[in-house]
Amino acid sequence: MKKFLPWIVIGLLVIIGYSYFKGINNTAVKLNQNIEEAWGNVETSYQRRNDLIGNLVKTVKGAADFEKSTLEAVINARAKATSVTIDPTNITPEQLTQFNEAQGGLTGALGKLLVSVERYPDLKANQNFLKLQDELSSTENQILTARTRFNEAVKPYNNHVTIFPNSIFAGWFGFKEKAYFKAVAGAEKPTEVEFDFK
Repeated sequence: MKKFLPWIVIGLLVIIGYSYFKGINNTAVKLNQNIEEAWGNVETSYQRRNDLIGNLVKTVKGAADFEKSTLEAVINARAKATSVTIDPTNITPEQLTQFNEAQGGLTGALGKLLVSVERYPDLKANQNFLKLQDELSSTENQILTARTRFNEAVKPYNNHVTIFPNSIFAGWFGFKEKAYFKAVAGAEKPTEVEFDFK
């Protein structure tokens, strides 16, 4: 029996080590899946907004004398926002910053469009326009919720892969800390709205 004791101890250590490493890896995989699902919800919310903006632009184009430059700014910002894609398995702070800036540019252009509408009473009374405006407002709330849930999914994952000793072994398995959504630079400042009714 004493002859087998070292082998039994080694066998137990191998089983315990395997279980420990398996637990680190499997937990990180599950938490990463939650992040990918949350990112999918973020993209879906932004896609809904982009679709609504396309319909909004078509509705506004119906007002023949509407400012062409304002519409072009929205169309260009929308194109830029939809061109920025992120791989949810490898989200970096740089990618999120680029995504945020593109979406922020679209938000700014859309804000200018909605302020410009104030000059067009017929457009403001258009039921399609009012419905789209209401849906856009609702979608902005969905985007905020999706981004918040994304950050909530990132937190347990980051905690898992950055605490010691998991931080050592998670790196071996290819798991790295993920970036959080942050506010676009300058978002803390109030938006200046100018009504120029010349």
